[in-house]
Amino acid sequence: MISGAAKLAGVAGWPVAHSLSPALHGHWIVEYRLDAAYVPLAIKPEDLSSAVAALPKLGFRGLNVTLPHKEAAFRLVDERDEAAEATGAVNTIVFEGGRVLGRNTDVFGFVESLREGEVASLTGRTVAVLGAGGAARAVIAGLLSMGAARVNLVNRTADKARVLGAFFGERVSVIEWSSLSKALSGSVLLVNTTSLGMAGQPPLAVDLTPLPVDAAVADIVYRPLETGLLAAAKARGLKTVDGLGMLLHQARPGFAAWFGVEPAVTPALRSSLIRLLEAR
Repeated sequence: MISGAAKLAGVAGWPVAHSLSPALHGHWIVEYRLDAAYVPLAIKPEDLSSAVAALPKLGFRGLNVTLPHKEAAFRLVDERDEAAEATGAVNTIVFEGGRVLGRNTDVFGFVESLREGEVASLTGRTVAVLGAGGAARAVIAGLLSMGAARVNLVNRTADKARVLGAFFGERVSVIEWSSLSKALSGSVLLVNTTSLGMAGQPPLAVDLTPLPVDAAVADIVYRPLETGLLAAAKARGLKTVDGLGMLLHQARPGFAAWFGVEPAVTPALRSSLIRLLEAR
């Protein structure tokens, strides 16, 4: 039970019923015995601006922002952190001192998921990224922050990839989908940022043979937790990183800012979210 002094936060999306964030933050609220609540907020795109203006007046300390609001939130906030500027998107908002602060914790979440998966350093190395959507922006920003010398960006729509490549500059090289094997050759890490392989979506068929034997494969998809891509990587003996880690770790900075506690990603939390995913 919460009191009238409870700290409030939530997740804004349209739709938002599918979001795992209430269960994730709710787990931490119970674990740390906080007088707090984290709620789903179904907000239409045309109402986002008025909602962000109203929420602090209702006692909210901030919110997460999911599809389709991340780019709109970037334009709404008073101040953005480095990761938000690097991606052009905001997924975490903090209300502080009358100001609306925008952050992108997807970059942090992805990097932490790699570190958890024992992919600790990419300094001077080449990596490959599949997809050129919003998720790819956060992933590429994270890879560059880890010191990657070159990102081979591959997307079925080459023009979209070229726009994203131009955004990040000369360390990102756009490679045609038909030349995917070229992108993989010499890459120490492959990251799938597309929805291919997700439950209800077509499979992602990629020949992993060109990857070095010590390479790793990461997939930001977490439904299913082991995608066809990750299963193929495991069959080759490659290190794998699933998409749930990114979701778990990206939530940590927002929770700390709103509720004043640095939360930990534990096996119990991961198991709780896996059970929820399996029940859906």
